[in-house]
Amino acid sequence: MDPTPLTALSPLDGRYASKAGPLREYLSEYALIRYRVLIEVRWLQHLADEPSISELKPLDPPVKDVLNSLIDKFSLDDARRVKSLEAEIKHDVKAVEYYLREKLQGLSGTIGNINPFIHFACTSEDINNLAYALMLRDARQRVLLPALKSLRTDLNVLALRFADLPMLARTHGQAASPTTLGKEIANVVARLKRQAHTFSEVEVFGKMNGAVGNFNAHVAAYPECDWPDISARFVTALGLQYAHHSTQIEPHDWIAEYCHALGRCNTVVLDLCRDLWAYVSLGYFRSRAVATEVGSSTMPHKVNPIEFENAEGNLGLANAVLEFLAGKLPISRWQRDLTDSTVLRNLGVGLGHSLISFESCQRGLNKLDANEELIASELDRAWEVLAEAVQTVMRRHGIDDAYEQLKSLTRGQRITKEMLSKFIEAADLPLQSREQLLQLTPGDYTGLAAQLAKDT
Repeated sequence: MDPTPLTALSPLDGRYASKAGPLREYLSEYALIRYRVLIEVRWLQHLADEPSISELKPLDPPVKDVLNSLIDKFSLDDARRVKSLEAEIKHDVKAVEYYLREKLQGLSGTIGNINPFIHFACTSEDINNLAYALMLRDARQRVLLPALKSLRTDLNVLALRFADLPMLARTHGQAASPTTLGKEIANVVARLKRQAHTFSEVEVFGKMNGAVGNFNAHVAAYPECDWPDISARFVTALGLQYAHHSTQIEPHDWIAEYCHALGRCNTVVLDLCRDLWAYVSLGYFRSRAVATEVGSSTMPHKVNPIEFENAEGNLGLANAVLEFLAGKLPISRWQRDLTDSTVLRNLGVGLGHSLISFESCQRGLNKLDANEELIASELDRAWEVLAEAVQTVMRRHGIDDAYEQLKSLTRGQRITKEMLSKFIEAADLPLQSREQLLQLTPGDYTGLAAQLAKDT
């Protein structure tokens, strides 16, 4: 059966192929090969710039242009050639080396015999760890963080729009001290801002130190060279942090931090999606109907909050994968086993489901209309929530059993404005405080919610 979106095993390459598309440039098999080529070429160029490596002469600008073009013009056809070499030799990184040798064949008269220095003193993991580091860094900066920022921007617009809209809050699912709709959205904006910043600040590490991390081959060939310095300068020139100590593999602790940080972003969005779903269920929000869409195969009236449900499902999948990656990748038997190679290829799964969820949540947000009439009417039927205000003012004026009095009046009961007013009028309070409480309504009792909503 030919591979198409309809025959794909993974929804990321099937049903959600277009939504996960932006990550293919950074996390696909093609991307992995392209980043490997980049590392191999940059390492060759770096060695050529080292005066102490006398057998490899400095590269002239035209030669550098040839090498740079191997990166800049790398195509799907080039990736297919690498894969065909891999099929012959059964080694993915060595196939990249052979591919580069092919590309440079016939140019030796122009650029000198540089072939021996392709993949010089490298183990496959020297190439792979740096390739994955650049892949994850670029996917974060160019796809995931912009998607989170876009979602946060839309949320902030809603927070400001509804900053002054009073709403009945719920703790334990029960009526609680009022808030504003904008303040509840602002809570999410603040959380996402912090978690996205934490995610953006996870340092990305790389190593370039040979078969077991000791520069064994490097020292054997050029004992006079300062290989830790050469390696560190190469890694940092790629925009990565240098891992001074490693076995054959870079320890992957930073990848665990990256996965955990992204997972916390996902958790905030998951919490938001469940709350929005519940508010739609209560009728606080309506999802706008799209004329061409169908909500149910049998119930014509349905307009379901499917975007938030879709996001919730994808967030669950994403975090399950990210948690597994974070727990597995830092663990390797002795100096290296191959389990990390298989697992690393699934980084795109965790990031892909995350991206789909961000965009799905955002689509859901942009279809919501607040039912302000219903929100106001529910609040106006909940005069019992003012019990907190009344008993707190009574406490200020030295009434010891204020809480108990209000508990007796309101706990487990629906209280009307008249009932509460009668209690306030009989309370042993200064006239000014009594008058202030009598004028208070559930819609007025929102504290600093509006101000906090506007401070995001």
